[in-house]
Amino acid sequence: MAIKDQLSLALSGAVTVIVAYASSAVIVFNAAHGVGASSSEITSWMWALGIGMGLSTLILSLYYKVPLLTAWSTPGAALLVTSLSGVSLNEAVAGFLLCSLLITLCGVLGLMDKLMKVIPHSLAAAMLAGVLLQFVLNIFVAAQSHLVLILTMLILYLLGKYRWPTFNIPVVLIAGIMVSYASGSLSFTTVNWQLAAPIFIEPTWSYTGLIGVGLPLFIVTMCSQNLPGLAVLQAHRYPVKASPLIATTGFTGLCLAPFGGFAFNLAAITAAICMGEEVHPNKNKRYWAAVWAGCFYILLGLFAATIAQILLLFPSALVMGLAGLALLSTFSNSLLTALAQKEISAVLTFVITASGVTILHIGSAFWGIVIGLIIYYCIDKKAAS
Repeated sequence: MAIKDQLSLALSGAVTVIVAYASSAVIVFNAAHGVGASSSEITSWMWALGIGMGLSTLILSLYYKVPLLTAWSTPGAALLVTSLSGVSLNEAVAGFLLCSLLITLCGVLGLMDKLMKVIPHSLAAAMLAGVLLQFVLNIFVAAQSHLVLILTMLILYLLGKYRWPTFNIPVVLIAGIMVSYASGSLSFTTVNWQLAAPIFIEPTWSYTGLIGVGLPLFIVTMCSQNLPGLAVLQAHRYPVKASPLIATTGFTGLCLAPFGGFAFNLAAITAAICMGEEVHPNKNKRYWAAVWAGCFYILLGLFAATIAQILLLFPSALVMGLAGLALLSTFSNSLLTALAQKEISAVLTFVITASGVTILHIGSAFWGIVIGLIIYYCIDKKAAS
């Protein structure tokens, strides 16, 4: 392959990684910080996620010769921010392990299609919308104290959505950093480049972590990440069996959950960046873009300590604004899907999840989907038939 072609493929891989980190790394950081992780443990989280995504992407793409990108579960990270209140880091890790075990079993036993039929797409979307609501609201909460910063980011986001959609979030991030730096609320003078060191976090088994964290994380990851990931593959006419892919992401999580790798899944939006015609005219060569992306993921994982330092320096308004804008489209699509059929079960799932209520030390996402399923099968499904 010509050097020019490889440079183009490498650029596509780099853009993929930039979009992934710019759009959701701050959400992962918030999740780790919210559960009480120390700076070294947050570094371990970012190390595990970078190494896990990089290795699984490399293995799958080189084996199938298809652009198969994996990712951390962004909706899952958002869920963790809202559901880890009162849960220790060790209990959360036990929940991560349960989630990865269930994902692995779904892949090995070929249960994904059957599982998705039990949980209606409208309820999964309603739960996700409920989880993401607070992130969207935080955009305007941050505007109260940092109006210029949030207005700049919001205007660029709206312009970029139609003018430069692929680079939208990176542009918003750069603009936010520039405004924060100009206002004196951000400085990079203390950043030191250093390799990350993984830290083993021993799981503590409790129903709070398993049921309140593990099960909702599993549902969100499967419904909101793996299903769209498979749909992107189908849309680009890459016929790959789902079971081995799902099993690989689950096994990756089992290996790296004790180090902070909370959930891995098939990428959707970022995967599409490596599958378009602009990547390479020959679709059978586009998997090299994913291979490059895997290498960049590993590189960022190795330097996770530096990434954690940078994120710690970001002012809270910048983090809140970026996270909310990055999740705005996902929230909008989820809410539209949830309410499309006008089902009371979806409405209640959304409201209960968004409420943040904790019952028996179990978070609102679990109760939202459980009550929603009961109402769906007892009322909505019977009314429809």
